[in-house]
Order: sequence, then C-alpha cells, then structure tokens
Amino acid sequence: MIPNERRTTAQAGMGLVELMVAMVIGLFTTLVIMQVFSVFEGDKRTTTSGADAQTNGMIALYNIKRQVAMAGFGLPTFSTKNPPLQCSDPNLASGGVNLFPVAIADGGNAAGASDTVSIRIGSSLNGGVPFFAAENAVATNILVKNSMACQVNDVAIVSTGTNCTFTKVTAVPDATHVTFQSNVTAAKDSTSIACLGNWTEFSYLVNNGQMRLRTTVNGVNAEAQNVEGIVNIQVQYGVSNAANSNDIAQWVDATGAWEAPNISTRNRIKAIRVAVVARSGLLERDNVTAVCSSLSSANPTGLCAWEGTAASPAPEIDLSDDANWQRYRYRVYETIVPLRNVIWTRGTMTP
Repeated sequence: MIPNERRTTAQAGMGLVELMVAMVIGLFTTLVIMQVFSVFEGDKRTTTSGADAQTNGMIALYNIKRQVAMAGFGLPTFSTKNPPLQCSDPNLASGGVNLFPVAIADGGNAAGASDTVSIRIGSSLNGGVPFFAAENAVATNILVKNSMACQVNDVAIVSTGTNCTFTKVTAVPDATHVTFQSNVTAAKDSTSIACLGNWTEFSYLVNNGQMRLRTTVNGVNAEAQNVEGIVNIQVQYGVSNAANSNDIAQWVDATGAWEAPNISTRNRIKAIRVAVVARSGLLERDNVTAVCSSLSSANPTGLCAWEGTAASPAPEIDLSDDANWQRYRYRVYETIVPLRNVIWTRGTMTP
C-alpha cells in the first residue's frame, strides 16, 4: 500500500505562481509579436503607397512627354523664307485657335496652384504636305492641282511669298477644287496650300488630386481623368537669346512677356521643362515632407521641382492649401523636352 505522503507528491500539479509567470511570458511574447507586426505593416503601407506614387508619376510624365514630342505635327515646310511660325497672324481665322504648338498657362502663386501645358497637333495623315493653286483665286473656291485629301473643317494654311492666311475648309467639291471659309484673294499659281486636319489641343491640368486631359477639337472641349494621384504640375519655357539660336539661355515662367508670346518671342522657345508631383495615398502620423529649401541654389532639399539658379529660379511647389500636406510623401518627376524634333521648327532654328 502506497503511503499517503508519496501519493500526494505524485499528484502535485502547477502552482499559481508558475501559472502567472507563464501568462506574463505569453503576454510579453504577444506584445512583441504585435509590435513587430505593427512596424512591418506600417513599412509595408509606406512602401506600397510610395510604389503607387512612383507609377502614377512616371505614367503622367510619359503622357506629357509623348504629346510634346508630337507638338506641331501637320505644320508644313513649304517655304524656308516663310515657315508657318513666321506668319504675321498667330491665330487661325476661325475660332481663334492658336497656331503655336506648345503653350503654358501659369497657375500663379496661390497655395495649391498648378500650371497647365497645352499641346497642339494636326490630324492630317499627309502631315501638312502642301499642294499648289492652279489659278488666281477670285473668291473662296480655288482650283488646285490636287486637293491632297483635304476634308471639310480642316484647318488650312495658304501661303504666297511672304504672306500667309489661316482659314478653314468648308467644302471639297472635287479632286481639283477646295472651298475655304474666308476669301483667299492672294492665291495664285505659286500659292502653297496645306491642310492640317483637325487642329487639336491637348491640355494637361491638375484638379482634385488627379491629372486630367482636356481635348479641344474645333472649339469643342472634352475633359477626362488621365492619371490619379497627381497633385501638381510645374512647367517653364526654355528660351534662347535669338530665334535662330539653339542654345537655351534661360528658363522662364509663362508670365509677363511669356504669358502670351508674340512672334519674335515665341520663336525663341526651344524646349519646355516639366515637373510632375505625385502624392502617396498614405497619411503618415507625423510630418515627413518639408518645404523646398531653395529655388535658386544647388542641391535643394524638400519638395522641389528641380535645381534652380539665381538667373533661372525653379518654380515653387506650394501644396499648403491642404493642412496635412506635410504628412504625405511625394515623388517629383522632371524632364526637359526639346521642341526641335518636329518639322515645324524648320526656318526658326539653326541646323
């Protein structure tokens, strides 16, 4: 028979002290795991939202750059002594559609202000290849050697010597006649005519945290979202000291003399510089973004468009219309797009 003392010892279990120690260890382990998980989850959200901003910014910049590379498509090169951009009238006769292929609308200095860049392109498959009048014009209907697939509502440039006229095609009766909206009385056998198709304007702007694309065809606007998460666009003209020089001497905002350039100033524009600001979708607990340290010195820090100089300061990115703007992370994508890679620069730039 087992003594009672030995039986009691064999049946002894975990005491209260041991149980409490085990619970404390378990709780501490759980706390550590949750702390590690919280930090990991925060890093993951920051990384994921940053990747989204990077993708949005790159797509937005690509879209603008691709359109700018096509700016001026359709403008003819029928005369080296009178290229389209040397014409005296900067606007088309109908609708006041500006001929200049690239234009910037400065957003101003208010908080949240963003620039708008507009690119103008012709739709003609002939790319502005000119054809010639076969007789002196007596009205709006002109006898031509070949209408070169002109269509109704096409924008047309009629050039004789050093004179040029902008008008629209109202009818194409047959392959040897074209009827214009205005009376082209200067047209004669040596007159060159180029149909540009629909002179379309593509404008990139920012509204409510997204880049939008406004398309204007024959005076009719249509606007749609282009890229989400874009909060600011800043653009400047790269200008030379003379129209026949390719060297960019200064970067300027589209203000003052550059708000609505005349012929002599607009032909000094050789490139545009654009910065697209993409914002992360994650609102951080603390401030993570600072104001740009300098617009005119080297190696600036904070939210900057690019490195400016005293002669050509960079544009300011001011997002303070949102009280929490510094709690977001941003990616800025910037590039320079030259305007010499399209046909319309012929005659306004040196080789």
